Amino acid sequence: MAIRHGGAILAEQLKIQGVTRVFSVPGESFLAALDGLYESGIQNVVCRQEGGASMMAEAHGKLTGRPGIAFVTRGPGATNASSGLHVAMQDSTPMVLFVGQIARDHRDREAFQEVDYRQFFGGLVKWVAEVDQSERLPEYIARAFQIAMSGRPGPVVLALPEDMLSSIAEVADRPAAQVARAMPAPDDVSRILSMLAQAKRPLLIAGGPGWSAQAASDLERFAERMDLPVAVPFRRQDYLNNDSPYYAGDLGVGMNPALAKRLRDADVLLVIGARVGDILTNGYELLDPSDLGKTLIHTHPSPDEPGHVYAPDFALACDSSALIAALAEADATAGDWAEWRAQARAEYDVWQQLKATPGPVKMEQVVSWLSDTLPHDAILTNGAGNYAAFVHRYHRFRGYKTQVAPTSGSMGYGFPASIAAKLEHPDRTVICFAGDGCFQMTCNEMSTAIQHGAAVIVIVVNNGKYGTIRMHQEKTYPGRVSGTMITNPDFAALARAYGGTGQTVTRTEDFAAAFDVAQKSGVLSVIELQLDDEVLSTGMTLSETRALGQTSKSG
Repeated sequence: MAIRHGGAILAEQLKIQGVTRVFSVPGESFLAALDGLYESGIQNVVCRQEGGASMMAEAHGKLTGRPGIAFVTRGPGATNASSGLHVAMQDSTPMVLFVGQIARDHRDREAFQEVDYRQFFGGLVKWVAEVDQSERLPEYIARAFQIAMSGRPGPVVLALPEDMLSSIAEVADRPAAQVARAMPAPDDVSRILSMLAQAKRPLLIAGGPGWSAQAASDLERFAERMDLPVAVPFRRQDYLNNDSPYYAGDLGVGMNPALAKRLRDADVLLVIGARVGDILTNGYELLDPSDLGKTLIHTHPSPDEPGHVYAPDFALACDSSALIAALAEADATAGDWAEWRAQARAEYDVWQQLKATPGPVKMEQVVSWLSDTLPHDAILTNGAGNYAAFVHRYHRFRGYKTQVAPTSGSMGYGFPASIAAKLEHPDRTVICFAGDGCFQMTCNEMSTAIQHGAAVIVIVVNNGKYGTIRMHQEKTYPGRVSGTMITNPDFAALARAYGGTGQTVTRTEDFAAAFDVAQKSGVLSVIELQLDDEVLSTGMTLSETRALGQTSKSG
């Protein structure tokens, strides 16, 4: 039993839970927590806006499998941080957000920056609570970590009244949270293999939470033994080495049409860990929820997920890493589908062939060059926008946890995520791809990167527009441009103003030299790619997209 103020109790519990780094924007509502962190040895990465801090915490959780931690103040601090919580919820990422709160005796008076966090965050996170007693901090924190990591992982919010944090209490520490894992039984593994043996056109879809480098290796062993084509969901491309002959591509936004057809034509789907949702099914068009027309084997860490939209023929709630390990070790042989698997891989290789875009800077060539040049452990991050489709299509991810991107489609995510990645892996190359609109949502975190020595390389794709929205606008209301054009700063000069290096590339052939300068600089670097106005997506120019919209309108 130790006598401490609430902030010291909190910091000690974080250490017990294995926390070594937190992300924060300071507020007077949690000064005692900051004081607790002072002597804890936990790194406090001070950020410039709470949305950036929460996205860094989410990326940390995504990379480590342990909850990412953020501290923000009450009111606007908490509302700003909600963007990162949404990413964590949709991406199944463990995360704990601590929010400073008004004093307990000021409640329900609309005090300064007062928010009812149970109401505000109730539908956005796995659990939200307010800690009223300093003595119960160890209990609440242990539970927060347990909930954040259990089943389908996700975000948890704990509100901390400022007078509770500053109060003195005598309380024992709690041990680190132990998370229960549901393990597959031998009969479960046998049943999956038996159902798979009946297939003529099988497709394995591997994704979701709870994986590891070992699980990715086991996945490749299982695919090789069974000669199975493997697809991955949106932005989970690093779950299987893309050089593997069993890798068939990603079922994401702008997916390979041939892979979409293969999903539709498969007679047995083995889905391990992934949600079968709208992105994977192209808005539920590739698979009909009312009449699937194929055998579905769906496993997931949460028992609530299989059957959520599509009725499975066999549902199993279990740990994905444990299941793929058991499948990889099982005594089983491939069925008569070698040609089916080989065709799937051949279609992926065709999809990787570069399709030329207009102008002197070719995004497809830049991404392809990086794919051929980068070390296999380089980490790529991105937010949302059509620029990311070039990364999805042309980059090959060869190692687990080399892709850090939001399945929630959140703009502004890539740059904060890259800072978290570089702080966690300072010895690895970390590259952030960001559109001009995407980058400007969180580019103020450049000062965070400089302050904490996160030498990331940001490739800003500048086409002067919100490209994804413009694409949909031209398809739906061709030629009626409203709200999708933006004015940009000199991104290279902006990076230099923050203390980093900045370069502007106007020809593809100059990119390699610019990248070499960025790598050798040892500080935050920005490389701005100035794209032709006609560049809109990997498949169609702006004019082609508008013509398609006009044809649809006239038709």
